[in-house]
Amino acid sequence: MSERPAGPADLSVTLSNPRAERVKRVAALAGRSARSRAGVILVEGPQSVREAVRHAADRVHDVYLTEDAHARHPEIATEAIAAGLYVHLGTPEVLGAMSADAQGVVAVLASTGVSFDDVVAARPRLVAVLSNVRDPGNAGAVIRAADAAGADAVVLAGESVDPGNPKVIRSTAGSLFHLPVARAPLGEAVEALRTAGLTVLAADGSGEDLLGDPEAGAGAGGAESLASPTAWVFGNEAWGLSEDELALADAVVRIPIYGRAESLNLATAATVCLYASASAQHA
Repeated sequence: MSERPAGPADLSVTLSNPRAERVKRVAALAGRSARSRAGVILVEGPQSVREAVRHAADRVHDVYLTEDAHARHPEIATEAIAAGLYVHLGTPEVLGAMSADAQGVVAVLASTGVSFDDVVAARPRLVAVLSNVRDPGNAGAVIRAADAAGADAVVLAGESVDPGNPKVIRSTAGSLFHLPVARAPLGEAVEALRTAGLTVLAADGSGEDLLGDPEAGAGAGGAESLASPTAWVFGNEAWGLSEDELALADAVVRIPIYGRAESLNLATAATVCLYASASAQHA
């Protein structure tokens, strides 16, 4: 993917041809097949690129900035150069051809090498498992919420969206580079996490156990139960978890609705559940 300059960063040279092969290859990373073939992902925007440089520098191939973006976010190039990374200036036309959502900053990174086995081996205490979550914005929002709640990992199961999807990455606001995100079949993931000592809770409106029930005690949804290692399973945005998926869990927990809303959206529900566990674990 890289066409290396003489040194890691030569900011005296500005890439100016938006039709250059290098630019086309970077732009193509918006598609999953191109990412898979090249083994790299496209990271867009100053926040995400900054976090990638700070927390995943060993995966960064190249950083591209416009002069204006470099002036507004000088720390990105400074930290990238200090880490020995390749940094390139490009015209607004070049960066615009690479990505329409870059805000003048993009980076090319090696795809994540985190395996589900690595997640389990790290003895996690809080894990979010997404089953058939196909909307990139929702998946990214849950990854961000998991990061904020101090979760140890996110697992994508079934037909869940590719975590290298640029919209997923943007939606995480950099959180993708803060915690492991792995893929695994749902059944295998649940069994391995249970064997590792985690209680597997499915979040669903049909649940008999109520999240935060003060009378639950050690029962599912109660603070005592949530204080132990927990894996939360969240389903598809439109139809939730199937009966077969619900049957994999140790318990099905529902979030109480006190107002007139029929339900919460996926990202909000995941945030509520993850923070309930985080609060209990940090009490």
